Amino acid sequence: MQFGKDAALRLLIVDDSVEAAEAVVSGLRNSGIAVRPSRPEAEEQLAGLIANQSPDLAVVARNARLVPAEAVLQQVATSGKDLPVLLLVDEIDEAIVLEAMALGARGVVLRRRMDHIVSTVRAEWADLEARRALRKLEFQVRETERRCDALIESSRDPIAYIHEGMHIRANSAYLEMFGYESFDEVEGMSILDMIAGAHVDSFKQLLKQLSKGEPPPPRVEVEARTLDGNQFPAVMEFTPAMYEGEHCLQLVLRRQELDPALAREVEELRQRDQVTGLLNRPTFLRTLEDTVADAAQNSSSHGFLLIEPDYYARLLQDIGLDAADELIAACARRLRDSVADDVVLARFGEHQFAALARGHNHQATQALADRIRSAFAGHVVEVGNRSLNPTVSIGGVQIGEKIASVTAVLAKANQGMQSAAGVGGNRVEIFDPGAADRAEEERVQAWVERIRDALDSDRFTMAYQPLVSLHGEPGEIYEAYLRMKGEQGELVAPLAFLQIAEENGLLWEIDRWVVGRALQTIGERLRSGRRTTLLVKITEASLQDDSLLKHIEEQISLHGADGSLLVVQLPESKVFTNLRAAQEFQTRAALSGVRVGLEHFGAGLNSFQLLAHFDADFLKIDRTFMENLGTSAEHQQRLRDITDKARALGKRTIAEHVRDAQSMTVLFSAGVDYAQGFFLAGVSPNMDYEFP
Repeated sequence: MQFGKDAALRLLIVDDSVEAAEAVVSGLRNSGIAVRPSRPEAEEQLAGLIANQSPDLAVVARNARLVPAEAVLQQVATSGKDLPVLLLVDEIDEAIVLEAMALGARGVVLRRRMDHIVSTVRAEWADLEARRALRKLEFQVRETERRCDALIESSRDPIAYIHEGMHIRANSAYLEMFGYESFDEVEGMSILDMIAGAHVDSFKQLLKQLSKGEPPPPRVEVEARTLDGNQFPAVMEFTPAMYEGEHCLQLVLRRQELDPALAREVEELRQRDQVTGLLNRPTFLRTLEDTVADAAQNSSSHGFLLIEPDYYARLLQDIGLDAADELIAACARRLRDSVADDVVLARFGEHQFAALARGHNHQATQALADRIRSAFAGHVVEVGNRSLNPTVSIGGVQIGEKIASVTAVLAKANQGMQSAAGVGGNRVEIFDPGAADRAEEERVQAWVERIRDALDSDRFTMAYQPLVSLHGEPGEIYEAYLRMKGEQGELVAPLAFLQIAEENGLLWEIDRWVVGRALQTIGERLRSGRRTTLLVKITEASLQDDSLLKHIEEQISLHGADGSLLVVQLPESKVFTNLRAAQEFQTRAALSGVRVGLEHFGAGLNSFQLLAHFDADFLKIDRTFMENLGTSAEHQQRLRDITDKARALGKRTIAEHVRDAQSMTVLFSAGVDYAQGFFLAGVSPNMDYEFP
């Protein structure tokens, strides 16, 4: 399972200690899992949390007394929900494991081993999502079968299902074509009884091949025979299918009205892209499906590539939109000339190509991709009267047993292609399940070099989004967002590189750049007569020593900035787990006038308890409360609770990701101080919002 930025684990955590529960939540968040926790303090609350919040996973302290583990597991069983429960224990022995099994828990986790908790939670969450997906698929399959059956029956095309050469289903059009009145007359009848005598032997051979699992030919031309003995030329199309749980073949039969040669020519045209002459996407996908199925069944190995010209939009600007087809056709010719005849090529998207090399191992696939990349990089492409030298980004997958799924193959190839383009293009990234670690190391190293280059060559920049006061507070306030400049001027969002920067110890340098650029901007706007407050994000890496604080003091002096116009934001969870360092940072930052805010506020188990130890100036409410805010009574109440308590403490609140007018009404009535989001204004390289 992939744990993306938008996938939040709804965690029910049962522990008598708030601090111990928060430590588990923080550990999961630090590992990259977004968590939305809830914690019952009495058995009466438990049933409501399970029924109303639909948690994904429960972590229950075995020694909990406020809400005993037995009560939790009994309530889960009573609810009928698929809610995995993990027992949180101090040590694991045979008795604990047997007790957990007897209670109905899915497993046990060690309280003092966060790595064990994280790995077990990930595994159980992945299993839960797999079970949910399976249930959804089973329902969809049943519904699809019902609809398909209705469509088949109403189809004008004669359609039958054949199992081991016998009819197991046929629609009315099929029965009518052969002169039968009901399916009872043909049920269990051999398909050979529908074939003219001159074609029976060849058709028997075809059925033998199909029974061995060989792929069916796209079309079979035969002489068919009706119930009264009349014969007619027909074309049969076979497709592997399932009917009532049985593997079978779907047969679509058509009278052959056209000249056979002309029919084959029409079929060939139907399978080709008219601009490039390569296979079109639907035809190629069928070929890819057959290849992936072969890998799953026969442990074979094949290479798959997605190829896309770099900076395509810019190329079109240079040559004009009217020449788009010429450019694609020229790229297709270059691609065709660079590969062997047995490589299957297709136009897979508007400006995307696909290549399938059957029987290729990883080395052969890598060599093919490198050859294609070099063919573009080292040659000029002629487009009308223009000569271009487009490079390409290539993402590939080594198809085998470990990745024998069309969806997974396409996703991995696309991921590799996007990653290659994101690092500057003219690059190949091949995913091989057997060599994933090596490929990942190369990808990470390329990003590390790119980040270092951005720091050394000032290739970072800022984009700004205004914060709008909901109650008439004067002044300009913007949040500054970090972006990286690509080699061709494109902007790269931080999600693409911050995780790699953290793993390679580069976050503190990025924090220095962000704060320095913010103070420079504040100083420049002060000199132009504008007092602009800027909010920026920093990371926990900057809490580990005083280097960022010294840098702030130096930059304020260098740029003549007012420190009170800078607000640095830290995630609530990071402050909780680095409280002493955060307190020291805030105390010293205040000497320069710099204020500190908390973001993702309200996502913790007891966020306001943190404010007793950390005096934040701004509280940015966690974005999850903005989801369906206009209609979610739960989110509206939680928002009011936060703003009421914040107002009592003299803290200003910010709501981000505001999406609609209905949400604005709720925010205003709840007393939120500031709002930001694309409903109000987007993110822009310029600070040009007209504040009232």
